[in-house]
Amino acid sequence: MGRKRGTERTTAQVDTGCAELVPDPDRPGAYTLLLDGAPQSHVDLTDPTHLEFEYVRRMAAAIDLIAPPGAPLRVLHLGGGALTLPRYVAVTRPGSTQRAVEVDGALVELVRQALPWPTDARLRVRVGDARQVVESTRDATVDLVVADVFAGARTPAHLTSVEFAAQVARVLAPGGHYLLNVADGPPLRHARAQVATVRSVLPRAALVVDAAVLRGRRYGNLVLLAGRTDLPVTALTRRAAGDWFPGRVVADDELDRFVGGATPVPDSTATASVPPPEGIFRR
Repeated sequence: MGRKRGTERTTAQVDTGCAELVPDPDRPGAYTLLLDGAPQSHVDLTDPTHLEFEYVRRMAAAIDLIAPPGAPLRVLHLGGGALTLPRYVAVTRPGSTQRAVEVDGALVELVRQALPWPTDARLRVRVGDARQVVESTRDATVDLVVADVFAGARTPAHLTSVEFAAQVARVLAPGGHYLLNVADGPPLRHARAQVATVRSVLPRAALVVDAAVLRGRRYGNLVLLAGRTDLPVTALTRRAAGDWFPGRVVADDELDRFVGGATPVPDSTATASVPPPEGIFRR
């Protein structure tokens, strides 16, 4: 499973870099997963509904609101990490059928050993490429696709194109949703292009974002929820505003203004997301 560095953390070389599991000093049974120093996941094995990262709480709020409370969902998670959201869904929507896709097989094994998930959670974890798994999934068989995929702190280019978004739309049930974590910094060109790309196939969309990130003051995470039907914008706005770190919800005309002149990105010109500023994850 790796080697101990002192008594505080476990380190292991995995396929995509150096993984570290760091105990949370404030929450017994909780850990942060880092890859090459970049935080990837925080999980609380005692209480999977505790979500430390603000963008993950925003994604969880969207998951809470897209279907009646407690109703099971068919979920495809792209990007596994320590399985924070799959564990959350298993508790808040018991009976949900979930698949999680993670490209790093050694990381999956590390998490399986050090942070095991309940065997009765109806959760299957598959080692593979996110796009290939989506392309092999049958039409209209998924209620929710959650995309939180990073390699070297950047989302790979082949997961940012309109062709990929069309594949996501294809596997979604008619009332299904796509929930996407977009990381970007000023002037948010990548985020604007991603909203344009996703809306070209799933026209109803809303963005949940920190005000400072939205104003181009810093690098951060933007959470995009999209589908074919009306979204719970009012309820999502209340949840975002009431968070420990309040967020803004951008929808309708305001989202049009955010996108501006950005256009959908095809495979031929797709690029990986913007890298984070140097030193942003320095501890």
